[in-house]
Amino acid sequence: MTTSQLLFIGTTELLLIGVLALLLFGGKKLPEMMRGLGQGVQSFKKGMKEPLAEEGDEDKVDAATTNSSSPEKGNAAQ
Repeated sequence: MTTSQLLFIGTTELLLIGVLALLLFGGKKLPEMMRGLGQGVQSFKKGMKEPLAEEGDEDKVDAATTNSSSPEKGNAAQ
């Protein structure tokens, strides 16, 4: 068996991993975990696509991040 053959997972192995995960975590918790995993992967991909901030642009990136995460002043009064 070569190294390249060890890297591939077959259908049987995937099915076995799925059944074990279902038994360990249950039917209610498993979808929540997979949803969280998907959101994490999506966030990672989004972060990889964005260009890295240069030294002069760090203040702009910090300001944009804090403004986007805080609620707007107009919505806070409602």
